[in-house]
Amino acid sequence: MLIGEYTVKLGDKKRLAIPKKFREEQGTKLIITKGYENSLVIVNQNQWKQIAGEVTNGSFISKDIRETTRFLVGSANELEFDEQGRFVVPTSLLEYAGLGSEVVFVGLINWVEVWDKKKWEEKNQYLLKHNEEIAERLNVSKSIKSNKISE
Repeated sequence: MLIGEYTVKLGDKKRLAIPKKFREEQGTKLIITKGYENSLVIVNQNQWKQIAGEVTNGSFISKDIRETTRFLVGSANELEFDEQGRFVVPTSLLEYAGLGSEVVFVGLINWVEVWDKKKWEEKNQYLLKHNEEIAERLNVSKSIKSNKISE
């Protein structure tokens, strides 16, 4: 299970060392792609197949399917690690996420998000301030789905 928060330094050559705990959990065949809110997402190949299936499971004529596929799949890269567990962050992803000198890896059970430290601190403050209302929206949404299923 991928859990925890780890801060690392971005190396001179745009290299990051993925935390050892995450490497051990996910293996060495990993995919990195754009995430939401200017984060990056790292998943193993099995999780990637599931995500790609969910994203592309629909009609090509659907604009939302095409747009989501472009966003997630179009920006995906396979990671290649050196002996020290470091990988080079592709320039397009580095720029998208606005990664500075400090980077935070956040384990979220099935995937790892990668954030610029300052952006993560801002997001975390937002979550701390709004966690109850977010939970309530999720609960309402779950209730609505439950009612539709029972009808």
